[in-house]
Amino acid sequence: MVDAVLAASKGRDFLDVGIGTGISAWPFLQEGCRVLGVEPDPRMAELARARGLEVEIATFEEWDAGGRTFDVLTAGQSWHWVDPVAGASKAVEVLRPGGRIALFWNVMTFPPDFAEGFSAVYRQVVPEFPFFQTGAPGGAASYVPLSDKAIEGLRQSRGFDEPELWTFDWERSYSRQEWVEQVPTFGGHALLAPERMAELLAGIGNVIDAAGGSFVMGYSAVVVTATRAGAG
Repeated sequence: MVDAVLAASKGRDFLDVGIGTGISAWPFLQEGCRVLGVEPDPRMAELARARGLEVEIATFEEWDAGGRTFDVLTAGQSWHWVDPVAGASKAVEVLRPGGRIALFWNVMTFPPDFAEGFSAVYRQVVPEFPFFQTGAPGGAASYVPLSDKAIEGLRQSRGFDEPELWTFDWERSYSRQEWVEQVPTFGGHALLAPERMAELLAGIGNVIDAAGGSFVMGYSAVVVTATRAGAG
């Protein structure tokens, strides 16, 4: 995905919206790009700065570019927090003619056998959670509302050529420990009482143990991208 974005871009001055801790911006920095991040959370911004990234504290809609313009605007796992029309209009202002916007999300696709086991744990421990209530969460189809909303915002800004949707499939193997350490970071999980979280993690761990102690998660990187009009 990083290679594709770079190949389709005219320059290497990057603006990363919702840079967070810098996880999504770091690969571009490693490729020699100049990256400026915009991030509303000062705590996450400090972690990004520790990676060597420059970060300014603001929401993107309220951020003052000070006349600066960029070749590429990226947003990894963050554009759904930005107003799609106001954000797209702001992107038009800060991108140079012919510049590229690339908004991306990583979408999980649970292996069917694990999904069944995880579903049973969630239904028993936290039946009020939407996770696994209608089958395995994730899959590219689950992100269609986000990508469609982003595409419509770009169209309404009237500052971009027709948006494209790119997908890049990949996999990652998780050990029991790696997965149970990640679960509490998922949306809504931090609200669970400690004893319920412990029960949930124990149940999930048992499912992974029963399958040999690890599993492979399928992912798709879904990218909404477009070129700023007026390249001449």
